[in-house]
Amino acid sequence: MSTEDRNNVNPEATEVEEVTEEKLNEQRQIRREKLKKLQAMGRNPFLHERWDIDAYSEDVKSKFEEMEGKTVSMAGRIMANRHMGKASFVDLQDRDGRIQLFISRDAITPEEYDIFLTYDIGDIVGVVGEVFKTKRGEISIHVNKLVLLSKSLQVLPDKWSGLKDIDQRYRQRYVDLIVNSDVRETFRKRTQIIHEMKRVLEEDFGYLEVDTPILTTIAGGANARPFETHHNTLDLDMKLRISNELFLKRLIVGGLDRVYEMGKMFRNEGMDKNHNPEFTSMECYYAYENMEKTMEVTEQLVSKAALKATGSMVINYQGKTFDLTPPWRKLDMTDAVKEITGVDFHKIDSDEECRKAALAYMKDHESALTEEEINSWTRGKIIAEFFEEYVEDVPGYLDQPTFVMGHPVEISPLAKRDPQDPRITRRFEAYINGWEIANAFSELNDPIDQYQRFAEQQAQLDAGLDEEAHPMDLDFVNALEVGLPPTGGLGVGIDRVIMLITDAPSIRDIILFPTMKPE
Repeated sequence: MSTEDRNNVNPEATEVEEVTEEKLNEQRQIRREKLKKLQAMGRNPFLHERWDIDAYSEDVKSKFEEMEGKTVSMAGRIMANRHMGKASFVDLQDRDGRIQLFISRDAITPEEYDIFLTYDIGDIVGVVGEVFKTKRGEISIHVNKLVLLSKSLQVLPDKWSGLKDIDQRYRQRYVDLIVNSDVRETFRKRTQIIHEMKRVLEEDFGYLEVDTPILTTIAGGANARPFETHHNTLDLDMKLRISNELFLKRLIVGGLDRVYEMGKMFRNEGMDKNHNPEFTSMECYYAYENMEKTMEVTEQLVSKAALKATGSMVINYQGKTFDLTPPWRKLDMTDAVKEITGVDFHKIDSDEECRKAALAYMKDHESALTEEEINSWTRGKIIAEFFEEYVEDVPGYLDQPTFVMGHPVEISPLAKRDPQDPRITRRFEAYINGWEIANAFSELNDPIDQYQRFAEQQAQLDAGLDEEAHPMDLDFVNALEVGLPPTGGLGVGIDRVIMLITDAPSIRDIILFPTMKPE
């Protein structure tokens, strides 16, 4: 067929036939029979080990002017077939996207063409052909060599219904990635975001990337319930880490002045759209710096990651717009409680008076907090719980990037006390869209104070009053006695940041294989 002929071929035809449940078993059996016939002909596709690739779909499309008329070698998955007698149009999907193939009987021989007509949607092929543009303006490959590299024995979801069952998409992410281009783009952006964050840490701030243990005997560094396991050789009960904070601060003691680690953490807690028991966190520690420096690091990490992935520091998430451009708003926790509830805990010093004020407010307002809980809490604990109960859920209040500061000592066992008010700490949490995306301290480096706070938390743990409290870690206290310099520490919830930047409604949409209940 001449170039003129192939330019005039009408590619209109139905693509993937909609497959009902009743047809699935039949079609799977038909595919297996096709495979047997190919194997009997000496064409077993599963014997191929490699295919030379010198171009991808986006390369050909973006550089068409320089590639027109050139021969390229490509490979990918058949996503649509349009057969018209002696010629066919095929949509080939490769790493970068899709491109149209023009396959004619004359170009690949009648025998090869007849075999090609038995290929199915989902089959993986290698092709060699010439780059051209059809009369309709579609950049295509005129194939002169076609090889089946792998036979798909399953039936892919059809073009129109797609893979829409949410649980099925998460369970069979490999199919989700094939049929949903936006899902592939989300995970490309995830990689871009992570690489940019690492670049900012290493090139802009001079951090060193390190690795610390995932299996530990003490799951410290955060308030959370750990997963537990057992080491058979040592006959030792162990836990999966809930944080790597205490290991990283040991490295600061050892003289590695700026360290970071990005990796998996594990918390044996509930699952919802913002929580997965296995998640990605980044923690970094900066010797001889403070909370304010970690604010700068936080702003740069998030804003530059968004810029890299989207081209802008202004992002859109589920119909809302957020401006990530530094500097971000700063808000005191007790001031926020006063603004929303009218209760001014700044003016109340004693635990007893704080309890009275809290109970008086709760009497006229709905609350998940109970009188029994309030009567067991200190002033700082009440302020923190009031913030969580009454401030965090106020629509729009913590939408734009905000640093919330002034956390009470009672809920900040690893943070340095504020020299102006020893009841609070030099700590902040960063919020966007009402979500906490980062937590940071001017790190506590007083070993005596640290021991006392650990002891108080251990007492809560032993009494069964707080099963998520920090356990005592005597080796960490020993490290502090060796000497921890003034240090700014930061932890960022990478998955939540990626959700915001990629406009993903659930954390499961940005984790390749989220935790699922077995079917």
